[in-house]
Amino acid sequence: MIEKVLEEFKNRFGAEGDIRCYFAPGRVNLIGEHTDYNGGHVFPCALSMGNYAVARKRDDRKVRWFNMTYPDNGVKVLEIDSFAPNDNGLWYDYQAGVIWALKENGHEIPSGYDMVMLSTMPAGSGLSASASIEEIPAVICKDLFDLPIDMVECAKLGQYSENNYNGMNCGIMDQFASAMGKKDCAIFLDTATLEYDYVPLNLKDEKIVITNSKVKHQLAGSAYNDRRRESEEALKDLQTVVQIASLGELDEEGFEKHKDAIGNEINKKRAKHAVYENQRTIHAVEALKKGDLEAFGKLMNESHVSLRDDYEVSCPELDVLAEEAWKIDGVIGSRMTGGGFGGCTVSIVKSDRVDAFKETISKNYKERTGLDCEFYIADAGDGAGRIG
Repeated sequence: MIEKVLEEFKNRFGAEGDIRCYFAPGRVNLIGEHTDYNGGHVFPCALSMGNYAVARKRDDRKVRWFNMTYPDNGVKVLEIDSFAPNDNGLWYDYQAGVIWALKENGHEIPSGYDMVMLSTMPAGSGLSASASIEEIPAVICKDLFDLPIDMVECAKLGQYSENNYNGMNCGIMDQFASAMGKKDCAIFLDTATLEYDYVPLNLKDEKIVITNSKVKHQLAGSAYNDRRRESEEALKDLQTVVQIASLGELDEEGFEKHKDAIGNEINKKRAKHAVYENQRTIHAVEALKKGDLEAFGKLMNESHVSLRDDYEVSCPELDVLAEEAWKIDGVIGSRMTGGGFGGCTVSIVKSDRVDAFKETISKNYKERTGLDCEFYIADAGDGAGRIG
């Protein structure tokens, strides 16, 4: 794939000079959804799908960017000193935001660069294409300009830019997974402290199957910000009766003891999800480390129900995918993954049942929704960086 991008770069911008190659993966989150901005734990892994890029330093303050995924848009030429926050949501705005964030955080960007990029992941799938796009300029600038930043800082910059440049109040999970992924492992991340542990997946007779609903509802961005606001309002109410800095500091017993301090019933549901989902994630990782996949799968299923009923970020199409998966012999667990309102489910399926899983889900999803779905076998891969 990178050879194809390199060829395009040379055709568009010339073959001379120090040309370098990069990759930043997407991610799938096995459990721990909407807990990252609530101070809880998450358990994602980087994917082998993502964005490939080829770049070369320039002598002026311009960037010339071409995205092979959207070839009709042509080359985008921008002055790096003109970048200003906006909520346009275009692919190059996510890249510009990271360069803006680097400068805002005291890092000198001495010049622009030429870049060609190509995605191997489906747009709008909930596999965090935005974080992958953000980590591309982070690693390009780190490498081309010898910036004194590590990959955790690259993740932080991606979140900072998405929050403050693009207007999406996301947590850090997506950027952290893209920046810090490790082959054949998932990342058990405490988002309150950024302490993390690589946990080997050790799936000998099982596969991680991602099912793309092929649906992305328009309310996703605004509703995501609404959920964060509702969670923060619940936290403020709880802080009147218990000394906590985040919802992630409460366990189930603590929440049940103090929940009546939350005046708004919707906010109470949001807080319940954040607290219970955090505990589910902790228990799920404990189960995986013990080799108890059945317990892990049960917690995945419970996660989907909570996301559907308490956090209300699922949608009918995702519910159909999860419900149909739960009926199939050989499915250990299945849940929506990502921000919600469309995108994908993630399922752990016995290897010898994967073909039957695909066939049955395809048929039943089509019958119930009139839509086709797509499947990907998830390979946990390494994080963002230079690849040549």
